Amino acid sequence: MPSEYKQTLYACYLGYITQAINNNLAPLFFVVFHDQFGLSFEMLGRLVLLNFGTQIVSDIVAVKYVDRIGYRVAAVIAHVMCFVGIFCLGLLPLIMSNILLALTIAVVISAWGGGITEVIISPIAESLPTKAKAATMSLLHSFYCWGQMVVVVLTTACVWVFGTEIWYLLPMIWAVIPLYNIFKFRRVPLLSLVPEGEELPIPQLLRSPGFRLALVLMLAAGASELTMSQWSSLFAEVGLGVPKLVGDLVGPALFALFMGIGRTIYGLWGQQINLQRTLQAGSLLCIVCYLAAVFSSIPLLALLGAAFCGLSVSLMWPGTFSLTSARFPKGGTAMFGILAICGDLGGSIGPWLTGFISDLSQRSAFVESIGLARGVGLEQVGLRVGLLMGIVFPVLMFFGIKAMGRRSEGV
Repeated sequence: MPSEYKQTLYACYLGYITQAINNNLAPLFFVVFHDQFGLSFEMLGRLVLLNFGTQIVSDIVAVKYVDRIGYRVAAVIAHVMCFVGIFCLGLLPLIMSNILLALTIAVVISAWGGGITEVIISPIAESLPTKAKAATMSLLHSFYCWGQMVVVVLTTACVWVFGTEIWYLLPMIWAVIPLYNIFKFRRVPLLSLVPEGEELPIPQLLRSPGFRLALVLMLAAGASELTMSQWSSLFAEVGLGVPKLVGDLVGPALFALFMGIGRTIYGLWGQQINLQRTLQAGSLLCIVCYLAAVFSSIPLLALLGAAFCGLSVSLMWPGTFSLTSARFPKGGTAMFGILAICGDLGGSIGPWLTGFISDLSQRSAFVESIGLARGVGLEQVGLRVGLLMGIVFPVLMFFGIKAMGRRSEGV
């Protein structure tokens, strides 16, 4: 790659680190919001729903307008909103009496920026003159994982060392990253993914069976990843009985570590690896990891199952991007945006379904009898039943990749 475009790629890396801050910082303060401000669990859940729901709406709007205003303007707007939203997460609760409204404003602003970021960063990286597109995409998405891990570890460590009283300073500090990237995206050289006027129209994309299959794969990828990622900390604490500090570090942090390792390995040596076969193998490993987490009576084995799930899902999201981009090279920004929308839908549906099934199962006498037989509480069994339902998504991913392989071979 020409040296001038390396700075563009570095800005894209920081864009995904910013997205990791958007999605993972606020949940780390949920205990503070509950204990200090009296927010209920439903209110906290509403903040998560607002985050991902707003990102989906932002994805849809960005698909329509990004090509009109250009990548540079869109990238700057996205990072301005991320900076303002993340900074306000710490500031507004100090100056507003309605804490829920303060947090809602902050989350919605940063989520709008995050939605635009999701739509533009991947096509910006895809447009760069790199030799191994799939490997570059995987390495790019690994920075979301490294960002998630660093955010969880450093934020948890700071709260543990200095106490929860200083929590509001941490969002203000993390906001420096999108602030820096605003100025970076104002300067770096950018290329068009598809020459103007040559992009495939959205209706034509949606009429293609291959593209509709890719949308199903993105939904399955988002659900497979986010279901375990979002529930791993609570699963470790409630389902396995480990302390919260350990749950945060061994849950989302270790999950992100293994996911980052998988994406980085493919990013460095992806040219030598068959992507479709790797995705099928990852789907099978994901099924095994969910089963280990759900059915193991040994906490360490269950934790390893949850952690290695990060490795198993590592290529699902970027891999589906790469397979679809290779099949539809003139899909343009709209194609990446629609894929991101489906990924976000999966990331919303999967965790919600786990919670819904978990609550529902706790009303079952059969589930209660299983808990009594194994000597564990009803909440623990219910959470395991909810996670068990998450297996449907890697199963869907496995057969979807198989079907896509048949289509590419003309079968």
